[in-house]
Amino acid sequence: MKKSIVTIIPARGGSKGVPGKNIKILGGYPLIAYTIAAAKLTKGIQRIIVSTDSLDIARIAKKYGAEAPFMRPEEISRDDSTDLELFCHAIQWFKSNDLVPGLMIHLRPTTPLRDAVLLQQAIDLIQTRTEATSLRSIQELAEPPQKMFKLNQESYLEGFFPDNPRPEYYNLPRQIFPKAYLANGYIDIISTDFVLSANNLHGNRILGFITPATTEVDRPDDFAYLEYQLKKPGNSLQEYLLKNYPRED
Repeated sequence: MKKSIVTIIPARGGSKGVPGKNIKILGGYPLIAYTIAAAKLTKGIQRIIVSTDSLDIARIAKKYGAEAPFMRPEEISRDDSTDLELFCHAIQWFKSNDLVPGLMIHLRPTTPLRDAVLLQQAIDLIQTRTEATSLRSIQELAEPPQKMFKLNQESYLEGFFPDNPRPEYYNLPRQIFPKAYLANGYIDIISTDFVLSANNLHGNRILGFITPATTEVDRPDDFAYLEYQLKKPGNSLQEYLLKNYPRED
């Protein structure tokens, strides 16, 4: 039996790395508009809800077709606030309105360029894997963690695996190590029942969903690269936005 599905887009008003990044203009539209558009183009998603502490973000989210039916409290909208806190807050709102979904799609606005076809594939996958506690999108890393270093307090390099019995294991060819993957924020899918029962977000049976490498906004330079990517023809999200909304730049 397929579960009801709601998308949660978390969008705080505060951001130190890129001030106002969630509504910063990218290719003529606020950054968050691309994530809303991706959700609207995904047939398996029934509702799109933005969790925010900002009235400006809520207003813009509604303009582009999302809901913002509640405001996220300040105490769970800080730099050190966790995803679990915001999802528990959203679930409490759902419960008080008798709208508790089976699955919650976690789409971060800071990963704006998605393919709705891939989002639907991820939804279809977890619907068939009822033993999974969650799904997370991942991309393959060019180098495994065994090839990486940290700096100690004396500025000397150290490997991350001091118990590895092989001398200078970090100089071994990368091909002998298992492939490594990074969670990239393209799409995460969370089970409401699991969050309620375990007070945990992803659990220990996380389905891995491999996507192409994607750009996440962490620094101002990331916007320049995203602008470059949007100049390539055939971006379905920008085509959707251009068809339905006037540009804002």
